[in-house]
Amino acid sequence: MNDQPQYIDLQVNGYAGVDFNREDLTEQDFGRACVRLREDGVAGVLVTIVTDELPRMEARLRRIRDLHRRDSIVRETVFGIHLEGPFLSNEPGYAGAHPMRSIRPADLDEMKRLLDAAGGLIRLVTLAPERDAGLKTVRFLAERGITVAAGHCNPSTKQLGAAIDAGLSAFTHLGNACPVLLHRHDNIIQRVLSLRDRLTICFIADGVHIPPFALGNYLRLAGFERTVAVTDAISAAGCGPGTYSVGEQTVRIGEDLIARSAEGSLFFGSTATMPRMAALLREQVGLTDDEIRRLLSDNPRRLLQRSSAGFSRADAAENCSNSPVGSRAGSANFKSSRTP
Repeated sequence: MNDQPQYIDLQVNGYAGVDFNREDLTEQDFGRACVRLREDGVAGVLVTIVTDELPRMEARLRRIRDLHRRDSIVRETVFGIHLEGPFLSNEPGYAGAHPMRSIRPADLDEMKRLLDAAGGLIRLVTLAPERDAGLKTVRFLAERGITVAAGHCNPSTKQLGAAIDAGLSAFTHLGNACPVLLHRHDNIIQRVLSLRDRLTICFIADGVHIPPFALGNYLRLAGFERTVAVTDAISAAGCGPGTYSVGEQTVRIGEDLIARSAEGSLFFGSTATMPRMAALLREQVGLTDDEIRRLLSDNPRRLLQRSSAGFSRADAAENCSNSPVGSRAGSANFKSSRTP
């Protein structure tokens, strides 16, 4: 790639004070957030819609769809939608910040309703494969070119392998959305790593969700050919301390810039930006510029190339390096004056 490769972020719930999980998201606010993303060197994102009651999720998906059709900067920046939920595990500790009341087993008819509401924009779906009876939903999505990821889940190795055989090809934010206390050997992290040659594994590389030393261990074991780093950004990304939202839920940001649920017991997305994350990967994890490029640009673009069905800009990810980025495009440069 050229000297200024551009970031692709597969998990963005909001940005620059704008919450993408609101039914009343305005064209002006959505466009403003997209401008900020591009100023921060981001060529494209998957807007992430998270678990809620089905009618609310449908309304949010329709809003993203409508604004995507109407606004050119949104079309240039939003490569599609990442649907994270509601078909997740209801076991204690695996839901993370997703509301337990709205989590449910996978249902093909409900999945079709969500796909219809999004108007062809859904490129990635995160679900719990062990809650998909007969893996009908996994197969249905994979057959239509939509990337299916496991996440917020606790399948056995056998269940996860069967889901991969049915078309599942990725794992969402490994090392998070699982209980603090796990079996020392037989746990979801070890199971996923045992199947690392068959999965693209995503990590939240903000230095908070996974300590840098542990992230380095995961990356070296999983390898840089099949790993992706995401921000899991919420509306507080690029902003300061305060109170923010993800849909109907409140998120509080302290002076440490860590996003926490209202009661303070859970991480709730991230305030990270891609330039900050690239700096952390270089300075605290010790990665090279080439390794950072793979995690933040090459590998997410490759994952998106698998999910082109039904999307009017199927070549967006392939061509993202040609997209203009605003006046601060230089922030996307992976090269540092320091020796990595």
